[in-house]
Amino acid sequence: MSFDCQPLQDEILRLKQEQNAIILAHNYQREDVQDIADYVGDSLELSRTAANIDCSVIVFCGVHFMAESASILSPDKTVLLAEAEAGCPMAEMIRVDSPRPFRSNFPGFSNPPAYVFPLDFSLRDIKQQYPGVPVVAYVNTTAAVKAESDICCTSANVVKVVESLPGDSVICIPDKNLSMWAARNTGKKIIAWDGYCNIHERVTPEDVSRAKAEHPDALVVAHPECRIDVLEMADQVTSTSGMLRFARASVSKEFIIGTETGLLHRLRKENPDKSFYPLRKDMICPNMKKTTLQSVIRAFSENRHVIKVPEYIRVPARRALDRMLEIV
Repeated sequence: MSFDCQPLQDEILRLKQEQNAIILAHNYQREDVQDIADYVGDSLELSRTAANIDCSVIVFCGVHFMAESASILSPDKTVLLAEAEAGCPMAEMIRVDSPRPFRSNFPGFSNPPAYVFPLDFSLRDIKQQYPGVPVVAYVNTTAAVKAESDICCTSANVVKVVESLPGDSVICIPDKNLSMWAARNTGKKIIAWDGYCNIHERVTPEDVSRAKAEHPDALVVAHPECRIDVLEMADQVTSTSGMLRFARASVSKEFIIGTETGLLHRLRKENPDKSFYPLRKDMICPNMKKTTLQSVIRAFSENRHVIKVPEYIRVPARRALDRMLEIV
């Protein structure tokens, strides 16, 4: 951390100790925010860690649904979202209810292996169209959507979760790319949502070819939120935590990383003898980068942006998370 950041760092440490708090930072956060955090990781990993730590306050440096997950798993702790305006566009692409009448005869798109519902539908619309079909909600969803779902999944365990469910069909929300990846790796019919991460969705096969040409000795590691034609060109498809494990274990010395560029900071810190290159230099999530050291100080000093999931949502959402954890 640079010298100019030292006063901010000192103030954060003072406030943290004063309030018996911990700071959680997602892998995509700014470098200085990652460096001040007690724990850095993916969203669910961080929330589970916080639930098992004796603290009074959790300051989450991430986006809104991540702080909700912390509140779901730690209802007796105060959860502060460091930056109130940090949302997740993909999580906001799906809602529980529809604002307009449901078109009950909508057949979905006939492009096997996935049937993709458009964004003007709601989760309850899909459930009405496919009664009895279990709903798998990616952790990148709101607490309300989790509460309306049967089970949650992460990008690391989506295949295992889908395969654990009865029947030959599964509703998988909200990321169509993650759903397609699950469809490719299971025997299930996946009924998908037309959601996506705008950072991962922008990557094309041409980007992969260009990166390989620039770094011919590097392995391509891609996040399953990328398009399926990109994933088919990757040497490894895995979550952010999986990328960290893969880089540590691999004998390769060079890697092209197909996810938000914030992960490169941790990859380089943990593997100083290896080289990491972004698949695209513009894989930068503006929402993740909204959090600054000043955001953390304001959250502490003003008790700002308290995230509290109401019990009628928290309890069923926690059930969906627990069901996932039982099979992982």
